[in-house]
Amino acid sequence: MRCAKCGSENPAGMKFCGQCTAPLALICPNCQFQNPPGFRFCGQCTTALGVANVKSEPPKLSLTGLDSDEAAKSDGERKTVTALFADIKGSTEMMEDLDPEEARVVIDPALKLMMDAVHRYDGYVV
Repeated sequence: MRCAKCGSENPAGMKFCGQCTAPLALICPNCQFQNPPGFRFCGQCTTALGVANVKSEPPKLSLTGLDSDEAAKSDGERKTVTALFADIKGSTEMMEDLDPEEARVVIDPALKLMMDAVHRYDGYVV
């Protein structure tokens, strides 16, 4: 098991890190439940677990697309972002009597225009 404090690899079953003596169990800071290694949230009360709760430092950002080793090495990056939310007025009423294929024929051209605009500026569509 990898120590959340110093990063040393420890054999399974150990309760404390052999390098820095930090506790290896994921103890929930909310309910004190001992969770198995690898859990991100407490299995008892759903409180977030992990490095941010083991150390007394502010949490680091999780970087999409990086594995946990790469994300741990990165200090993150501050960016200005813009979020686009769009709604097609009256679309629910307009499509309630259409079958899904007909509704898609109506909606897809509008979605394509919006997605093209987002991609033109290297945006990401969720």
